[in-house]
Amino acid sequence: MIALAPVAIVVAVMVRIRLGSPVLFRQTRAGQHGAPISVPKFRSMSDERRADGTLLPDEQRLTVFGKRLRATSLDELPQLWTVLRGDMSLVGPRPLPTAYVDRYDERQRRRLEARPGLTGWAQIHGRNAVDWPERLELDVWYVDHASCRVDVNVLRRTVGMVVRREGVSAEGETTMTEFLGAQRE
Repeated sequence: MIALAPVAIVVAVMVRIRLGSPVLFRQTRAGQHGAPISVPKFRSMSDERRADGTLLPDEQRLTVFGKRLRATSLDELPQLWTVLRGDMSLVGPRPLPTAYVDRYDERQRRRLEARPGLTGWAQIHGRNAVDWPERLELDVWYVDHASCRVDVNVLRRTVGMVVRREGVSAEGETTMTEFLGAQRE
């Protein structure tokens, strides 16, 4: 974390210059056993709104700078604090919005047995380019096979995915489509 501090400072300054305040975006996500956790990220979208005050759709608010930030995964750096706090680990199923918890079927709910991670088995197998059923199945695979060896493999392969900028978004989407539930997918 100390080694990444200078990078985080530069990113924070760039976000402040390009997008203004606040520099961080926080979202409540489902942690281990579905407990809500606060997940911080560097902002990658503007706060542009319609005349009625509602935010514009994500694809209209995601800036060129924000796309680069996401492609390099530098927007995720603040989550290292969440790892230090113990709410997340380096490797595990990515924390998803709390609204998704009630949409999981019994098998998909098993992904909540592990502490969520900065990266995971689903991320090295396609990131956001993988559809929801496959992505959630990969998360359950991780829960069943978690080990130090698997974690080292995930971390090693994550570096390659980030360098190659693979799977940053689902086809035709800004990031990933919303998970509507096992029966609706």
